[in-house]
Amino acid sequence: MRITILFLTLMMGVSYTQVLLSQTYVVIELQEGQKTSLRGLSVVSDKIIWVSGSKGTIGKSINGGISWEWMQVPNNTERDFRDIEAFDENTAIIMGIAAPAIILKTTNGGKSWNTVLIDSTKGMFLDAMHFVDNLNGIVIGDPIADFPYLAITKNGGNSWEKLPNENNNKVLEGEAFFASSGSNIQLLNNNFYKPAYAYISGGKNSRLNINHHFFDFPIIKGKESTGANSIAFNSLKNKGIIIGGDFANDTITSNNCYLFTIHNGAVEFKAPKTPPFGYKSCVIYANNNHLIACGTSGTDISLDGGMNWQHIHSKSYHVVQKAKMGNAIFLAGGMGKIARVEVVQ
Repeated sequence: MRITILFLTLMMGVSYTQVLLSQTYVVIELQEGQKTSLRGLSVVSDKIIWVSGSKGTIGKSINGGISWEWMQVPNNTERDFRDIEAFDENTAIIMGIAAPAIILKTTNGGKSWNTVLIDSTKGMFLDAMHFVDNLNGIVIGDPIADFPYLAITKNGGNSWEKLPNENNNKVLEGEAFFASSGSNIQLLNNNFYKPAYAYISGGKNSRLNINHHFFDFPIIKGKESTGANSIAFNSLKNKGIIIGGDFANDTITSNNCYLFTIHNGAVEFKAPKTPPFGYKSCVIYANNNHLIACGTSGTDISLDGGMNWQHIHSKSYHVVQKAKMGNAIFLAGGMGKIARVEVVQ
């Protein structure tokens, strides 16, 4: 077990790098060495964590990451499960990316898996899932005939309904979605839109879409490796954040992150004063003002709502998530890497 500690000091009334509160950010590396790339992560509570990855690999901990149970999904040992959504220590849903695209569900802790969605359409490639509660979820896939694949569930993933194409939802040339962290789509639990969801595209074109309405913003774009990778939304503050960059040049810092607010159906974008370092594949709100982002360029933290970022850890991680019922924050990445992020005041 390796512990990396960074002391950040902030002070009221002066610059960002002076002191209001003394903060200690601790990245505790828990696991490494599994021959799998972990991009799916679901933190149910401070104790229950599920991960998913390549070679049909699923991992589960019920003691806060101290020990892990590893399994391979039968008949899917070569499949890449890029996203996972878990509800308790027995119930989880996993998403397999390529044709035939599949979603599987377990209710017995991974002992068996039932197929709840399968689609063999040519070009099918699922990218991410998001659940706003234990019943309502959404999945997004790469465009088929110039339209995103979108399907919803209202019964905890037991069945899925494909959403119809909308003219306003047609993608541009070179525009698709990254299956980098399972976080490029979110159901929005607010009153702006009903039903409410938002997703971000990437590639040669990169945009924000809220319920079939696209909004342009100046994130880096123009190549297949560029654009937005992850979106997080704070419904209490009516604001969100989009993060990405260029994964082929992951130290580029410019135009890799934008904050946004929604007001009366309009969206306003703002660039951070101090952006995160390099390419980032996932971002979350730790609370209303603190954000954490990770990627192959390392892990960064913002203490002021995303306007200024500090690079705190250089090791590559694909995904970061906070406990749905609790405060624990975990990271997961290549070679089975799993870490915990702790904040001490």
